[in-house]
Amino acid sequence: MEYTYERRINYYETDKMGIVHHSNYIRYMEEARCYWLDKLGMPFSAFEENHITIPVLGVSCDYKHHVTFDDIILINTYIKSYSGVRLTVGYNIKDKKTGQTVLVGESKHCFTDENLKPINLKKHKKEFSEKFENLLTK
Repeated sequence: MEYTYERRINYYETDKMGIVHHSNYIRYMEEARCYWLDKLGMPFSAFEENHITIPVLGVSCDYKHHVTFDDIILINTYIKSYSGVRLTVGYNIKDKKTGQTVLVGESKHCFTDENLKPINLKKHKKEFSEKFENLLTK
């Protein structure tokens, strides 16, 4: 199951060429992931209340087309893989007006306790793990 996050491009996010600087897409992915977790009923605050962090292990992006100031992008967020210890989130960013794919990317994460030691979400917060598993199989 995918969730779509809509975002308008701000002027300050563009560069000298008038297009969005490539580094901003990582922020957009982060915003979309926070929105997605919130819509799943698992906001970051719920993880923090349970002393669970979700560090980023890696990010990759394939840039397909540029966007500019005032464009609106749609970010579809979905699970690519989940093991209980690791989670890979996929992102497909499109220009709302043209429907053109702007970026295809992913972020890799693990789950840790407050001491940053890896944990298995299946054992520490089973209801969260089940939500991820259910999304993976659909």
